[in-house]
Amino acid sequence: IHTKKPTQIKCISGSVEASCGLGLADGIVDLVETGTTMRAAGLEEVSTIMKTECVLIANKSTSHPELVETIRKRIAGYLTATKYVMVTYNIHRSSLERAKNITPGKKSPSIMPLERGDWVAVSALVLKKSASTVMDELEDVGATDILLTSIVNSRMGD
Repeated sequence: IHTKKPTQIKCISGSVEASCGLGLADGIVDLVETGTTMRAAGLEEVSTIMKTECVLIANKSTSHPELVETIRKRIAGYLTATKYVMVTYNIHRSSLERAKNITPGKKSPSIMPLERGDWVAVSALVLKKSASTVMDELEDVGATDILLTSIVNSRMGD
């Protein structure tokens, strides 16, 4: 539809998705992370205007380099926590090598002996997107008591 009426742009904040449903807007431009809220409002993406990136930039001459490093570590820890879950399981020592191949961890798995001397408890980070498959594979090699734990934040030395 062509109209001689000029396009009007209004800057709003908050639940901008609601503006279409309320008849306040014909379309919206929104910064979307996952699109869940947008889809819940019955909307769908028409076009991606731009891909963005968030970066931490430090002044080379800052008088607070330790503060900048603390912020960097906090961001890195949070990003790691969003990608990984901790898998913990028990396994007979005879199957440990096969299990370690499935769960090598970020650096290596943590292995602790159990009271029952021929068994060990293993904890390792696994990618969240692979967690269900990892659980299936661990069960196939004889692991028991398999648990996944969400990570809220972390410090991985990176």
